[in-house]
Amino acid sequence: MASNLIRLPKVMEKTGFSEPWIYRLMSQGRFPRPTKLGLRAVAWVECEVDSWINARIAERDQEKSQSADNA
Repeated sequence: MASNLIRLPKVMEKTGFSEPWIYRLMSQGRFPRPTKLGLRAVAWVECEVDSWINARIAERDQEKSQSADNA
């Protein structure tokens, strides 16, 4: 399986989050960790970021479903 690596600006674009917020989520274990590319370069595995986004959407849909069932 081919995995694309994406840099921080693309991660920020995909999530809508700022750099500090992405790093805060990572420190809390709530966001995928980047892969080290060199001494001062990192990138994220795109499919991991996409999976994280899809999980947030699934959580939202599950909450909507639960609130509709309780109504």
